[in-house]
Amino acid sequence: MTKADIVASIADKTGLTKKEVAFVVNRFFEEVKDAMFAKEHIEIRGFGTFKVVERNERKARNPHSGETVLVPRRSVPVFKPSRSVKERVAK
Repeated sequence: MTKADIVASIADKTGLTKKEVAFVVNRFFEEVKDAMFAKEHIEIRGFGTFKVVERNERKARNPHSGETVLVPRRSVPVFKPSRSVKERVAK
């Protein structure tokens, strides 16, 4: 499903125009991105949480050459679905 599909579906179900829905959907994504850039925790009850976690530096192996390389510490975005979403997907 693409963002355009989401916009079309919401527009059909609400009676709003696609342009209005697209504006809201885009603003929602911008707010989530801005919060993640600020390393804030975003909790949407009944859906899940978005957050940024710090991964420590570690040693890894280049599979092509076998050489050991150091992967630096980094921040990565993480999404954890709510229990109700997990249960519904599992069915």
